[in-house]
Amino acid sequence: MGRENVRKRLSSLEGELGRTTYERGVVRIDTGTGTLVVRPPFGLAHEGKYDTVHLSPLFDALAADYVVAAVLVRLGGYAVGVFDGEQLVASKVGSRFVKGRHKKGGMSSNRFRRRREQQVRVLADAAAATTADLLGPWRDRVEFVAFGGDRRAVDDVLGASPQLDWLADRSIPRFFTVPDPRLRVLEELPYDLYAAELSTE
Repeated sequence: MGRENVRKRLSSLEGELGRTTYERGVVRIDTGTGTLVVRPPFGLAHEGKYDTVHLSPLFDALAADYVVAAVLVRLGGYAVGVFDGEQLVASKVGSRFVKGRHKKGGMSSNRFRRRREQQVRVLADAAAATTADLLGPWRDRVEFVAFGGDRRAVDDVLGASPQLDWLADRSIPRFFTVPDPRLRVLEELPYDLYAAELSTE
């Protein structure tokens, strides 16, 4: 749920009787009629237990902005960007043709497979080079990294260049399933990037 929507949904509960527990990056809000669990996208440093509904530490965490790098890759294209808060401040997109899967057997199938593997490598190398070029100057400022698209394609890109080793250490747990990575898709990412997980117990 979008961070502003979380605030709108929960703000009326502030100060009511109940129990609020901040622990391990999650807040549990027990109002007596049920328990809401909220996990902010970039963690929650505050810890504590309260005998009322106490939401200001949660709202502070949801309101915080960060410098986040995004690497979105699918077979056929990639998009790399840097967000300062929700503003896209640097980006590059690219595409490389990759054939669809071949369903027939025999020699032609083997030739097709080798050709397709070569196309996948060319895409991974191009995306890795673009990612290294774009994110290199931001390395000291990037606080988190978000990956999305196709997991295997992203892994191929990360494995294609040792210059990208630092990205994994700053990655957030959520993987963003997105359509073909294009500039428009990248520009729309902040809503999901800053969305919180909200569930009931």
